[in-house]
Amino acid sequence: MECIFFFFFSFNLFLVSQSVRAINAESLIYGVEESLHNNFYQIHDDNSTPYRKSYKTHITRNSNSSSLPLAPPPTTISRLSSHLFTFPETQSTVIPDPSSFFAPNLLLSPLPTNSFFQNFVLKNGDQPEYIHPYLVKSSLSSLSLSYPSLFSNTTLTYQIFTADLTISVLNNPNPNRSHTISAFDDLSVTLDIQPSLRFFLVRGSPFLTCQVLHNVALSISTIHAILDFVPNRSKTKFKINLNNVQTWVLYSSKPISFTHNISTISSDKFRGIIRLAILPNPDYKFESVLDRFRSRYPVSGHAVFTKPFGVKYKFKKKGRGDLLMLANPLHLRLLDNSSVTVLDDFKYKGMDGELVGVVGDSWILETDPVSISWHSIKGVKQESYPQIIDALVQDVEGLNSTALDTSSSYFFGKLVARAARLALIAEEVSYPRVIPKIRKYLTDTIEPWLNGTFGENGFLYDKSWGGIITKQGSTDTFADFGFGVYNDHHYHIGYFLYGIAVLAKIDPIWGKKYRPQAYSLMADFMTVSRGANSNYPRLRCFDLWKLHSWASGLTEFPHGRNQESTSEAVNAYYSAALMGLAYRDTHLIAIGSLLTAMEIQASRTWWHVREEDTLYAADFTKENRVVGIVWANKRESGLWFAPPEWKECRLGIQVLPLLPITEVLFSDVGFTRQLVEWTLPALKREGVDDGWKGFVYALEGVYENQIAFEKMRNLTGYDSGNSLSNLLWWIFSRL
Repeated sequence: MECIFFFFFSFNLFLVSQSVRAINAESLIYGVEESLHNNFYQIHDDNSTPYRKSYKTHITRNSNSSSLPLAPPPTTISRLSSHLFTFPETQSTVIPDPSSFFAPNLLLSPLPTNSFFQNFVLKNGDQPEYIHPYLVKSSLSSLSLSYPSLFSNTTLTYQIFTADLTISVLNNPNPNRSHTISAFDDLSVTLDIQPSLRFFLVRGSPFLTCQVLHNVALSISTIHAILDFVPNRSKTKFKINLNNVQTWVLYSSKPISFTHNISTISSDKFRGIIRLAILPNPDYKFESVLDRFRSRYPVSGHAVFTKPFGVKYKFKKKGRGDLLMLANPLHLRLLDNSSVTVLDDFKYKGMDGELVGVVGDSWILETDPVSISWHSIKGVKQESYPQIIDALVQDVEGLNSTALDTSSSYFFGKLVARAARLALIAEEVSYPRVIPKIRKYLTDTIEPWLNGTFGENGFLYDKSWGGIITKQGSTDTFADFGFGVYNDHHYHIGYFLYGIAVLAKIDPIWGKKYRPQAYSLMADFMTVSRGANSNYPRLRCFDLWKLHSWASGLTEFPHGRNQESTSEAVNAYYSAALMGLAYRDTHLIAIGSLLTAMEIQASRTWWHVREEDTLYAADFTKENRVVGIVWANKRESGLWFAPPEWKECRLGIQVLPLLPITEVLFSDVGFTRQLVEWTLPALKREGVDDGWKGFVYALEGVYENQIAFEKMRNLTGYDSGNSLSNLLWWIFSRL
């Protein structure tokens, strides 16, 4: 048995290390391998539109690590595979009906379940969404616009919605009619207030753009008092001064006449384009910038993967002149300035930091490369092997697939990934004799989920939104931490993908047999294509404007989408890239590596809070080294399962699972020290679980290796996805 294993293992290492060279030029151009380059690698370079309530508790030295991933080609790849597996279809009893808000033509394609506009299509569709720099709310045949004020204290910070301006049709005969989503893409959503108003809500536009489709009179009201309403001579620009010290500017595509009283502005009949923007700075230069770019407006925007570790924003525009947009702090860090002009003094405040003006029809964002590796970057010194092997033997001996006491897709996935880590640690410390038992454990635990024989639970396909849900989740909103309502998909599936990737690596015959199921499972959150030819929506969890994931699915929240554990999001894309290594799929490596790198950059930007940072308010920054939950419109230090003072949980949920990619996520040693020193006092609290302590000590080992090692030796328990072997591997790979 071991001889057979060594043959397959050695052969697989050779195949993976040779993968980039082995795929011929034609396959790289067209982005297909001989069997399964399927619909989630259809890259469109055109303008087509297409709760978590409790705890779910660089180049490397390795020959089998990825070289710089190849980018998917910029042309449309439309080669569908007939080999994709389809999980059994189910009719969920808890998923909301999508037909209430989406235009009929959009219902033909899989629909987004973690999008930036998700509140617009849930329940009454009347909760606000943060369309930077404004909060936007649709209700009762009107759209309200807010340039929000910020509230902050030591435990949370959020923006307050106030209906500064509300736009509707004057004397609307259907005042209670809901809106319709007529188009959406990566960077925008088009919202129709029937039958006359169409709003192009493009993220990062300093203007709200409204197309008045029919010749109707408009009403623009406010909860404030209108102090002044001043037109220019041509009646195409109007300044609105309110008693809350706000000044707004209204631009029209042709002359329009208004009358006003203390709270309402009414127009004559008009058909054309209306644009609204606030003047956050009274400096005349600021207003002159808005004047200059008033005529060029975006109607949509999408992201294109054009080269390794790069994303290109392409905006569809109308009107004359240059396009003015706003960039968030992460955009500015990654932005290639050669094709755009950055207006450093043109700034709007916001939840995510200052938004800065950028002039250009398209943007290029480039992140530092992340090399995807099975093993640690520096490796483990041979003299440390015996201690790791002793722990490894015990951990592998404890594997028993028949004794698992969970049917939860999350906790089951964690156990699968935990076992897979043991196999890779065994490889790294040259102790292969335990791998056959690990291989059997992985086979016994993964196969029932892929072939539908698990019994109590399993993966099913929901056609209404287009995605994989669980049997338990199809009838219970809270089962599997809301997986059935599209919560945490990248977390749960990410753990399974890690196990699948490792099993396909050490057992290529198994990998080949279950490749269709594996790819279908991954496609649930890794699909890149748009349109009706896919079973899944485009990048279900990943937000291509914020450059990180959301986890909260089809649940309405006043503050929009949220994500707690960014490290589990990193794990999801990292695991997908590992699957690319196992299957010699250069395009999967490319997309997985890119999303991993972007998620890491976003984690450092919005979750990691350094003492010297100024992105958040001073009181919040002083008391927090890590954010518990990042919402679209809020930051909070508490977790779904723990209060703010449980700092070990806040650190741990942003670290787990402990992997080679964790080295990259926490490569800033200065911040890592700040985070650990901030957390350590919390460990003195009575009742702190050893599982959480393990993650604290792991990060402490980055800069105080021996001290952290001594603390680890005294642990008596570990997180369900962690092990003593993994902690020892980590601490000895820091040396």
